[in-house]
Amino acid sequence: MLFSAKSYAAAVASYYIALSIGLPRPYWAIVTVYIVSQPSAAASLSRGVYRLAGTLVGAAATVVIVPTFVNAPLACSLALAGWIGLCLFFSLLDRTARAYAFVLAGYTASLIGFPSVADPGAVFEIASVRVQEIALGILCAVLVHRLVLPKPITGAFTGKLALALRDARTLAADALAGTPAAQTRSARHQLAADLLVLQGLATQLPYDPAPETPKAGKLRLVHDRLARLLPLTADIEQRIEALAASGRGAPDELAVLVADARVWLAAAEEDEAAIALIERARSLQVRLSDKAATIGDRLAVNLAGHLVELIGLLGDCDRLDRDIAAPGRSSRVVSLHRSRRARGYVYHRDPVMAARAALGATAGVLGGCAFWIWSAWPDGGLAVSLLGVTCALFGNVDKPAPNVIKYLVGSIWGVAISLTYSFVILPRVSDFTVVAAALAPAFLVAGSLQARPATAYAATGVTLTIPILAGLGASYHGDFAASVNSAIALFAALGFAVFSMTLLQTVPVDTAINRLLRLSRQDVGRRALGEASDEAHWTSLMVDRAALLLPRSRQAQDPGQDALEETLRHLRLGHAAGQLRKTVQFIQGEIGEEARALLSAIAKRFGAKWRPDPAETHRLAERTEVLMASIAASAIIERARLLDLLIDLRLALSPQVPTGAERHG
Repeated sequence: MLFSAKSYAAAVASYYIALSIGLPRPYWAIVTVYIVSQPSAAASLSRGVYRLAGTLVGAAATVVIVPTFVNAPLACSLALAGWIGLCLFFSLLDRTARAYAFVLAGYTASLIGFPSVADPGAVFEIASVRVQEIALGILCAVLVHRLVLPKPITGAFTGKLALALRDARTLAADALAGTPAAQTRSARHQLAADLLVLQGLATQLPYDPAPETPKAGKLRLVHDRLARLLPLTADIEQRIEALAASGRGAPDELAVLVADARVWLAAAEEDEAAIALIERARSLQVRLSDKAATIGDRLAVNLAGHLVELIGLLGDCDRLDRDIAAPGRSSRVVSLHRSRRARGYVYHRDPVMAARAALGATAGVLGGCAFWIWSAWPDGGLAVSLLGVTCALFGNVDKPAPNVIKYLVGSIWGVAISLTYSFVILPRVSDFTVVAAALAPAFLVAGSLQARPATAYAATGVTLTIPILAGLGASYHGDFAASVNSAIALFAALGFAVFSMTLLQTVPVDTAINRLLRLSRQDVGRRALGEASDEAHWTSLMVDRAALLLPRSRQAQDPGQDALEETLRHLRLGHAAGQLRKTVQFIQGEIGEEARALLSAIAKRFGAKWRPDPAETHRLAERTEVLMASIAASAIIERARLLDLLIDLRLALSPQVPTGAERHG
């Protein structure tokens, strides 16, 4: 209700100012307030900035397109539809808060352009006035939400970070306890989702009114470490299971170290305890390595090395969390296991799927234009402009039609309320204060519903329909026929949008999942050939893909496909293959040739011609074991490093205990 009251106050202020300075369509300022307003002050400001930028670009594009093709309706329709599709394409590629600017650039051209076709000479004036009205709405919304009981986002970010760290510690403790993978799966998925939510909040922090906000460098550092924990905990879990299944078990010193690490995780002690554990783990790793004679021995060495990294990661995360929670505090975060340089969040971007959605939107708008031109419908320009807005605004998800239907339901309520105001209430009102009081019940209720995710789309249909259809201008101009025609145009646009978006912009869940898996497999192949990015970039990219798969996997039609676990396996496999390629690229002799041949075989297996063939993957695992045996029997300088990487590669290919790890006799 507080959000709703603030939004309505901003809307009334924008309406009053628009009337005072003589803007012809003051209702656009009200509409803008409800589009820009967000629960947090930071989100409202960023949305306002990007909306203004997108509006300016879209208005400029319209001023160029409409006069240029004034005598060619088909060419004008094609140019405007193509512009909408192009803007949607870039918004889908961006995937940050900036994407809203691209969306606005597209649908502003739709709102101004199509209705201006009948009067192209006035397009510049319409665009100029529309920018002024929208800028006024943005200014009022931003000021009210920022100055009146603002809701900072920094507290929400630090709270979510604390929860993510708790989830990470729980996941690490379960891995060290040897909890089966099936039981830790949900915790791993939750951490991936946490990272996506944290990134969404982090993009709003520069706009937050809080006196101090977390520094971008520390946000990148903490993200890199939490992202690395996802595959690392799976690696540790698998090695503990492999040692137990081999019949050897972990050496006594290593078992004690694992138990002490679990105690440290539960106690959440400060830096000294973490440093002591890291020193013990490194010392134990060296001692075990000196005595390692078999693959089973190397497995214990490998586990000790992973413990060094795990404790270092969580120790860094704890220190960073304390710094972020208290911005005035500054401590030196020294990573004991990897470069200090931070990559930060990496977004998965798929130009093919973005182009598919953009072409679908373009085709849908062109279909509406064709009907408008063929039928010569007087209100067709309004209908097509609303169709373009819908295709741009709702086209950023796999299944946009359900959201459009919710908006349509809200619009039906909005039309009914608008007609009541237009022909029952407003004709009896002449004073601005009374108008504001009369409008308050509808806007306050709808604004409250707009702040709730479950009802946001329907409520937006109400708040955006009332100002336009009720004709909130400088004076009362009740025209029942015009109102009905506008309502028909609105329903026709939304109805056709549901049809066209279902047909042209909907991506089946299994198609989206398989597309993500295919791209991940191909990237594994590229990493095996040494053609991909660094490890931090790779890890963050795959974590983002896992977060994208999380909601899709719940709707998948194929219950036998665990896409999330497959993606995390690809993450581990790509990490091991990339590291191994860097290590063996300059090694000469038979071992170097065999290692490069193995990586080439992995690249071919996971390349574009991939097919489900467990036997082929098993053969690759066997080749890895043969190479491990050759290296173990050699005196090559890089012997220890190569064996560690090959163990990582072998266990990422297959969870079965490697040959030679079993206890004999």
